[in-house]
Amino acid sequence: MPFIEVKIIEGVLPDEKMPELIAALTNAVVQVGGEGFRPMTRCVVQEVRSGWWGAAGKPLTTEIALSGVQAANQQSARGPS
Repeated sequence: MPFIEVKIIEGVLPDEKMPELIAALTNAVVQVGGEGFRPMTRCVVQEVRSGWWGAAGKPLTTEIALSGVQAANQQSARGPS
């Protein structure tokens, strides 16, 4: 049985987007393994407290993560360089 575990900094993905994330992850497993995997696939999304996640030896906060997401979204909206 596939078990997908996702850890994300609290507040980076709104609660109303969690079902969409779970569905997309399940669909990815089904795309690779076939429809028979759908009923067996389990997902757990765990939010990690802001500042309790480290990157490059430094705490990563919700604010830092959101600014990175916003910058990536703006770059994506501009298209390829």
